Amino acid sequence: MLTTQISGLLQRITGNGEESIEETARLLAQATIGEGRVIIAGFGEMEAVTATALHGAGPLSGAVRYELGMNITTADRIWLLTRSAMDGPALKLAQQLARRFIPFAALAADKSGNGNELEDLAYTYISTGLTRGLLPGDDGERIVQPHALSALFVYEAVKITYDEMILDED
Repeated sequence: MLTTQISGLLQRITGNGEESIEETARLLAQATIGEGRVIIAGFGEMEAVTATALHGAGPLSGAVRYELGMNITTADRIWLLTRSAMDGPALKLAQQLARRFIPFAALAADKSGNGNELEDLAYTYISTGLTRGLLPGDDGERIVQPHALSALFVYEAVKITYDEMILDED
């Protein structure tokens, strides 16, 4: 049952976010093709994407970890990943970037629209759509919220397109 639900989640992400995935790859590639860095800002369990981008089997070219207080320029591109679009530290970073006109992409579980400030501030926004657990628990509550797994899936989809874009520039 878990396999079926996760498979369905990943298919929904791909189906609903195909264009946003390509736009995110394009935005990040701008930094690598230009003079900037790809800054990965993972919050909470989304740090899994940061670790994969920096230390995985195929690291993301030009990527660095976001550090509080780091010097970010308009040549840089930031990918902000958080479980919730309402996450305080993530939203604060998004607001700071928007005020400075620094382009960034965002990924969160929250769906588009309905006053989603993170989506409004971001140049590109990908929703995992994971707003409740995938399976019913013994007590009737929904359990299993694989936010990091869904973010890693999106990361790999973005990376495939990103790699194609930066290789075309060589």
